[in-house]
Parts: sequence; structure tokens; C-alpha cells
Amino acid sequence: MARRKRRKKRVEEPLTEDMLSELLDAPNPATFIKQEDVGARSLSDYLNELLAAKGLKRSAVVHEAGLNETFGYQIFTGTRKASRDNLLKIAFAMTLTLRETNRVLQAGGVNGLYCKNRRDAIIIFALNNGYSFHKTEEELYRFGEATIG
Repeated sequence: MARRKRRKKRVEEPLTEDMLSELLDAPNPATFIKQEDVGARSLSDYLNELLAAKGLKRSAVVHEAGLNETFGYQIFTGTRKASRDNLLKIAFAMTLTLRETNRVLQAGGVNGLYCKNRRDAIIIFALNNGYSFHKTEEELYRFGEATIG
């Protein structure tokens, strides 16, 4: 089975190391927070930035993720909170990178993927290697781990 190619378009963001350096050089935390607009981006803001950057339609992503249309719309508008697994479904539907996926998880208020967790390690590998959602589910099942959905 051939792996699908990933789109290389990404939402450009400053590197954490660069931001840390700016924070340490700032006269006080308030200046840094205001200057960098830290913590201002919501999950819905980030998901919509990703849609625009990747040229995707929300309806197609919601359908590809296998979410109820109303529930999916509410996640993208910020009126409903999504579970970690639903956010992972969205990440696969949008063919996000590992970094983008972890940012979505963080913005959604859930734990990021952690390579020391067996299930997460399989998901990380799948994301990094461009596996489809279906192929990822097969791998999770093969290793005896809970599937995403």
C-alpha cells in the first residue's frame, strides 16, 4: 500500500527557542506576553488558519474525520470542546504534521503526543510517515492499542 504524499504547506510560527530567548531578554513578562500575543490563539483560530494555509474546506475535513457535521462545525467555531481522539481525527483529515498536530492538541486543552506512551508512539510514527487515518487505525489495532475512533 503506497503512502500518500504530505502537503508541505504549514502555518509558519516562531520557534519556541527564539521565543524563549525573547522572553528572557524582555524587561518583564507582561511586555513579552503583549508583544508576542501569547495565549491569544484559540483552537478554532488555529484550525481555521490551517484550513486557509492548506486550502482545505471545513466541510470536507469534518466529513473526512468522520465527525457529525454539526459537532464538527461547532469545534471549528469554538462553541464545543473536542476530545483528544476527535482532534486526532481532524489532524489526520487535514494531513497535519506532528508539530501542527501537537499544536492543535495543545490549543484544544488536551495532552500532546508523547513518544514514551506506546499508543502515542504509534500515532507519532504514523503522522511522521504520512499514514492515512485508516492505516493508523490498523497499526494501533495490530499492536493491541485502543484505536482513535
